[in-house]
Amino acid sequence: MQTADHAGVAIAYEERGRDPAEAETVVLCEGLGYGRWMWNWQADALAESYHVVLWDNRGTGDSDVPEGPYTIGRMAGDLEAVLDDAGVDAAHVVGASMGGMVAQRYALTYDRARSLTLLCTSPGGPDAVPTPESTLARMFSVPDDADEREAIRYKMAPAVSDGFIEDNPELIERIVDWRLDSDAPPSAREAQAAAVQAFDASDELDALDGPALVAHGTDDRVLPVENGELLAEAIPGADAEFVEGGSHLFFIEEAERVNDLLVEFLADA
Repeated sequence: MQTADHAGVAIAYEERGRDPAEAETVVLCEGLGYGRWMWNWQADALAESYHVVLWDNRGTGDSDVPEGPYTIGRMAGDLEAVLDDAGVDAAHVVGASMGGMVAQRYALTYDRARSLTLLCTSPGGPDAVPTPESTLARMFSVPDDADEREAIRYKMAPAVSDGFIEDNPELIERIVDWRLDSDAPPSAREAQAAAVQAFDASDELDALDGPALVAHGTDDRVLPVENGELLAEAIPGADAEFVEGGSHLFFIEEAERVNDLLVEFLADA
């Protein structure tokens, strides 16, 4: 693990796969509250052909937990500090959920983005479809008698397909272990959530002129699929893939399909 400094905040990152002098870089931006474990499936699939950079958002994992407020723009600055520290001049930027918002802001603000992949995310703004109240209630409150592990499984339920937790107990326990080790504490989680709520790139996306891929599950209960449709319409020339029945964490549930999609897109980008 390495750290990059952004205005006094240490941002943790790691590198996998090929030597950056010999291969293109892919950087992976994770969602609200999650650490870089979230990308284990994609990182392993990409590492054979690419230099892969994974990083922890401020407030998460091995990164510092500064006081709020947080903004998506500030987190995009964190990404710029990571790529600069790693000596990366250009990168394929992949983001999911909140990480997709960071990826959008990064591509609009900085000049290192070689391509943009946006999974289960939103452009924000007045036309965006908000997270349903029932999902928010489940994600940000748990039964009083739940222990730490039960609380994580409870909060995770809206992000996966019905039955996924019950049908994959060993995988879920590994994820719970990772989350116990790296989830954002409540103050940082709330600061990240406020940054998501304030994000709006909807009037700027027509300025993106590089290769772009938008992918979204049709049954996403966290950021409904209409948000992916808005992105696909707003970004000039964007490729779009809508995964029938896919959940918010469709890149975990259907990792093989998403990995194939990523590999194919990046090869042509």
